[in-house]
Amino acid sequence: MAEQLENEKDIRLKVTTRIWGCAVGMLGICIPLTAVTNSGPIIPLGVVAGAAAGTAVVWVGDKKSPRSLPPIQLQQIEQRLANLETIIGSDDLDVRLKIKQLESGASN
Repeated sequence: MAEQLENEKDIRLKVTTRIWGCAVGMLGICIPLTAVTNSGPIIPLGVVAGAAAGTAVVWVGDKKSPRSLPPIQLQQIEQRLANLETIIGSDDLDVRLKIKQLESGASN
């Protein structure tokens, strides 16, 4: 449980760093442009507000969504995946045989 919480914080920290890194870059571009265009502080404030809202969404998030599957459900998904791999593997062999038959029929 503690490891899962630590992984979530690690991901949140990376995303927050990326959000604010982009925001700083956008501020570096838009602050000189506001001086040229006389648009005032609207664009820089929008950048900061957007970064703040994005950070809030990352850190607060949806607490109702499950963070992990129960072990029984995870085992059922793994079994279904194994069955699909088996089906796809056998179908792949059938398709290859049919293609070879078609190629040999076309060359005659």
